[in-house]
Amino acid sequence: MTQGKSFSGIVVCAVVAFLFSSTAFARSTSTTKTTTAKKSGHVTESPAARRRLARVRHSRRPVVRNASLHTRHRYYEHFTTSSFANDITAGDITAGEDPIVRQAAIDALGNMNGTMVALDPATGRILAMVNQKLALSEGAQPCSTIKVAVALAALSENVIAPETPIKLGRYTSVNLTTALAKSNNAYFEAVGRRLGFRRVSYYAHQFGLGELAGFNITGEHLGVFPSHELDAKLGGVGKMCSYGESISMTPLQLGALIGAVANGGTLYYLQHPNTQEEVMDFQPRIKRQLEIGPLVPEISTGMEGAVEYGTARSLRLNFNEEQILGKTGTCSKDGTRFGWFASYANTHEGRIVTVLFLQGGRPTYGPKAAEITGRFYRGLYDHNFFATQAVSTTSRVLHPHASTAGAQQ
Repeated sequence: MTQGKSFSGIVVCAVVAFLFSSTAFARSTSTTKTTTAKKSGHVTESPAARRRLARVRHSRRPVVRNASLHTRHRYYEHFTTSSFANDITAGDITAGEDPIVRQAAIDALGNMNGTMVALDPATGRILAMVNQKLALSEGAQPCSTIKVAVALAALSENVIAPETPIKLGRYTSVNLTTALAKSNNAYFEAVGRRLGFRRVSYYAHQFGLGELAGFNITGEHLGVFPSHELDAKLGGVGKMCSYGESISMTPLQLGALIGAVANGGTLYYLQHPNTQEEVMDFQPRIKRQLEIGPLVPEISTGMEGAVEYGTARSLRLNFNEEQILGKTGTCSKDGTRFGWFASYANTHEGRIVTVLFLQGGRPTYGPKAAEITGRFYRGLYDHNFFATQAVSTTSRVLHPHASTAGAQQ
């Protein structure tokens, strides 16, 4: 029995020794393989080990090194022109202006660096021109106010239909009313490309761009409408029709165009009486008749929408009593930002056209111009201008002695 136990013990020890030696051999073989793999530049891992490492990697939060390098830096445009001015009325000739309109314009502008031109669309008479030096200068990029002229050109050429949307993306379509109210640049870029430069240029000159808007107004400049299409690398005719790129428009040119929209198609020479005698002897002068009468209702809804819910809704902060239709514009060039708002008040007693042009820095933009114009209309309304003044001026649209001056002086 003792011998049996002794023999069993020997067998167990032999088995244990064999297993130990096998494990040691396996370890040495694995170490040799790993070492060999390391020498060759590769480390082999078992599938299970790779799965464990993958789980660990996915469970850890990524560590961002040098976080400052991953921060997006916003571009801030630097402006060199001030949005404010001390005395914008210096040198103005005022004897022939309407005192109520002028005072309302001065009060509305305050110390903003800009000019306001108000005119009677039924005659072309300038009722007030505050900061005349700026109003009569070479003009500036019209920004989005050019969209009014482009819309009229596109409707005239049947390139667009008022309520037919233009597809601008996979899920976006916009019609003319919304595009004018919200100042949709993509829409007008597409319209401009459909029109082409030749037709855009033709209608721009018909509407008075690139020529004097006034009749014998000392110091007035022409503005610029280019003879060639903007380079394609800079956006081509699309940018011309959405931002007014490469165009320089004066406040008087824009006022004459909006006046033609307000009166149904008569483009008047603008006249600025210098004395009360000239006011008494005033005779309207027609530059040309524009065939836009049937188109005016089509763009009026968009211009009204701009004031009610679009880019010019800030006007309603100051004035709600009468219907106002208008178009804003904001852009910048060479360190100066421009803010435009061209509009007309459509009242039962009469109409008045107003163009406000601002230049400066960050406080200058189209909606700000609309807000200031609201203050202007408020001033007129509080002084009963629409009830007492507009009636007499509106009747002049049918003045039997209105002259036609077709040639540019």
